[in-house]
Amino acid sequence: MPQDFSLSPSAHLTLATLGHLLRSKARVVLSPEARQRIDACHQYLHNRLERTPEAVIYGINTGFGALCDKAIPAGQRQQLQQNLMMSHACGTGEEVPAELVRLMLLLKAQSLSYGHSGVQVSTVQRLLDFYNRGMLPVVYQQGSLGASGDLAPLAHLCLPLLGLGEVHYEGYRLAAADAMSLFSWQPLTLEAKEGLALLNGTQFMLAYAVHGLLRAQHLLRAADYIGALSLEAFDGRAEPFDERLHRIRPHAGQLAVAGRIRELLAGSELQAQPKKAVQDPYSFRCMPQVHGASHDALAYVQQVVETECNAVTDNPNIFPDDDAILSGGNFHGQPLALALDMLAIATAELGSISQQRTTQLIGGQRGLPPFLVAEPGLNSGLMIPQYTAAGIVSQNKQLCTPASVDSVVSSNGQEDHVSMGANAATKALRVVQNVEQLLGIELLNAAQALEFRRPALTSEPLEALLAAFREKVPFVDQDRVLYPDLHAAAAFVREYAFGA
Repeated sequence: MPQDFSLSPSAHLTLATLGHLLRSKARVVLSPEARQRIDACHQYLHNRLERTPEAVIYGINTGFGALCDKAIPAGQRQQLQQNLMMSHACGTGEEVPAELVRLMLLLKAQSLSYGHSGVQVSTVQRLLDFYNRGMLPVVYQQGSLGASGDLAPLAHLCLPLLGLGEVHYEGYRLAAADAMSLFSWQPLTLEAKEGLALLNGTQFMLAYAVHGLLRAQHLLRAADYIGALSLEAFDGRAEPFDERLHRIRPHAGQLAVAGRIRELLAGSELQAQPKKAVQDPYSFRCMPQVHGASHDALAYVQQVVETECNAVTDNPNIFPDDDAILSGGNFHGQPLALALDMLAIATAELGSISQQRTTQLIGGQRGLPPFLVAEPGLNSGLMIPQYTAAGIVSQNKQLCTPASVDSVVSSNGQEDHVSMGANAATKALRVVQNVEQLLGIELLNAAQALEFRRPALTSEPLEALLAAFREKVPFVDQDRVLYPDLHAAAAFVREYAFGA
């Protein structure tokens, strides 16, 4: 069994740690420090309410949003929090994938573990109980404006804590109350501020950002490997990757990509052969500049995402040591919205240049047969996968229209600027999925083209890539139904290690 992972407010949660957690299925527990801080904040809040009952505190003894001027008597505060949870569960559209719901549970618990939210330890523990048991609430993708937090998705995430809503458990879709009864869990009774703390936050868009970024970083390596294989298949030149060129334009990503491609070409028999072409098209020659720019953009995205993973994003926030309760805007998703738009754009460019390399490979150039088939005419070969790639690239252009520049007034003008980060999140993941397919199509073409260069060999790591790919997708010697090959190629891109 994997070792338990302890959530601690003094430990920095990194993207790498989250990736490991999601792969390992390790159990997550609250550290003693987290328990102490959560409990101290909860006790402070209730002592403060008893000490100064006349003080107006947003969301605790008032209504929400445009109803913030409505006073709520002490006897109705528990009902206020439950009503908030029920009224905000207005999600629609497709369901959030299970692995992302699981990540939302973890990230919400992490945000509450700092002891600035006023919740009970038992509330945070129940989130982790759901996480550890794999009891995943049914959450819908549409409904969040990305300010005041991801209200609707988080309402669906947390409804089951009250015995309401639905969950997926062990392959079944169950009423939350029925699923909880399997472990004799009683529905929670939310106390002052708890419903607001659960609903305010950025954990929907943040879960998409973490998940999408992990996959996009994998695609950075995949693009370099597959691009290098295409270069070899196209009989391309190695000079554009010379370190001297990149030292005089020293962007970090550009230097890293050029270095990786040099390593991938080292020892290639194909590179030792005389070259007829004086220069290669940009899609081959400019891989360090294009892939490298995406590399640098995703480094910025990682900085934003890791900061958000270690942040408190509900409202109001409680500072027991200062005897202060402050209402602010830490739920606003603009930092993530901008980063998610950048994630989509940077990843889409990996797909755009990949599609151009595919187009060059099937064009009947440099001794390769048209559409990479031995008997073109009778066989269409790999003509149509390029059509598919072109259609996907076009869709990515539409998906890369930024969501973060949009805003729609809500709550009768009280919430008059929103981030639309949730829309940026779902679009970004769709782009990542599209680029996995685009690189799969390029790999299909590069592997096919390289067979026409035999018996010369490419480098050891590229030959290993080709051999692994051939276990999943065979050579196309004559026309066959190709969609299973396209699907298998995309799955291969997602799963192959690419030197990691």
